[in-house]
Amino acid sequence: MDNKFDIRSIMEALPHRYPFLLVDRVIEFEKDKRIVAIKNVTINEPFFQGHFPDAPIMPGVLIVEAMGQAGGVLVIQSLPPDTQVKKIYFMGFDNVRFRKPVVPGDQLILELEMLKARSKAVKLAGIAKVDGQTVAEAKLLAAYGD
Repeated sequence: MDNKFDIRSIMEALPHRYPFLLVDRVIEFEKDKRIVAIKNVTINEPFFQGHFPDAPIMPGVLIVEAMGQAGGVLVIQSLPPDTQVKKIYFMGFDNVRFRKPVVPGDQLILELEMLKARSKAVKLAGIAKVDGQTVAEAKLLAAYGD
């Protein structure tokens, strides 16, 4: 896979689909190391109907989910082609912090770094930014395989 890839390549890697696919594009990819992905936040996201109608804010758990999906692409695309899996499951989150609200019109930049990788589990560090400012950060632990 190239260092930059579009939604079709992301959909090949992840099982998620609308309205729960939260990664639109990958702009940087270093196998076994890091990924930088984009989520374009638009007013027509289904969650904005109820969170909150008069002051739409992207739910923090969905920001962390977007980090996890970007991390999933990193893990899946780092595996050898004959051992690639399609599903990655969250096992835990540590040190989750939300710094600023994410609103319609924002472009969420998701930066994930692989900290540790074992045969069926991985630990990632994630930062989400808007306009260069950190809006959320977390450490993610995930398991993968069939």
